[in-house]
Amino acid sequence: MKFGKLPDISNVDFSLKNDPAGTTNLLASLPDSAAKPLMFVGCTGWSMKEWNGKVYPEKTKAKDYLQFYAQQFNTIELNTTHYRIPNLSTIEKWYNESTEDFRFCPKVPQVISHSKDLGYGSGRILEFCEAIQGLKEKLGHCFIQLPPYFGIDRLALLQNFVERWPNHIPLSVEFRHESWFQDTEQWRSAMQLLEQRKIATVITDVAGRRDVLHMRLTSETAVVRFVGNGLVPSDYTRIDTWIERLGSWFEKGLRQVYFFPHEP
Repeated sequence: MKFGKLPDISNVDFSLKNDPAGTTNLLASLPDSAAKPLMFVGCTGWSMKEWNGKVYPEKTKAKDYLQFYAQQFNTIELNTTHYRIPNLSTIEKWYNESTEDFRFCPKVPQVISHSKDLGYGSGRILEFCEAIQGLKEKLGHCFIQLPPYFGIDRLALLQNFVERWPNHIPLSVEFRHESWFQDTEQWRSAMQLLEQRKIATVITDVAGRRDVLHMRLTSETAVVRFVGNGLVPSDYTRIDTWIERLGSWFEKGLRQVYFFPHEP
């Protein structure tokens, strides 16, 4: 992931922010549950030839990558759906080749996320949702990655999108434009909108954009994109800090986490 990458990280403060008041209030409002919290960890793809002999057995064929991937990870940040809506046979193949506890997290196609109206008038939202429903119980959280130019002045457009999004399809939203990450009335309105719809935020931990590490939860699910720097020492200490924070959130009522390391 190129977004927020830096050639020199020596002066970056990698500490996590304290939980904002909205997160504290959200966690306090979640109902008590005796069920064990769920933790899903996965990468951004399974088609990695360089994993043969390391993550996968030697001489594993490309057609078999997913079934070996799913034996070691229990989720995937499914970037392929960002570029095209999968057909029925592809969905069935993914479903059949993954383990029972596996969860796919499809990225909303860019023909929706990068269109002028977020797909409101095209019918693509319904087309995409109908396709991914074929994953049945293995459908995790979809996420829409708003383009870098999509600022807080387009809040009404985001509202139109989430109101059109089917309630039974789990969704999370990744904000990137700098205007979102200010404690303004529009930001609070956006967070309230997501809370009301039980839509999660995506929290991104990347060196060059510490503002996207907003730590604002809006549902019982947290979605975290962790961008490493090639297994340097700070990558390990950052992971340790995340373990502590996620443990704290689980103790306070968070039900599940999707954690996606982007580690070159």
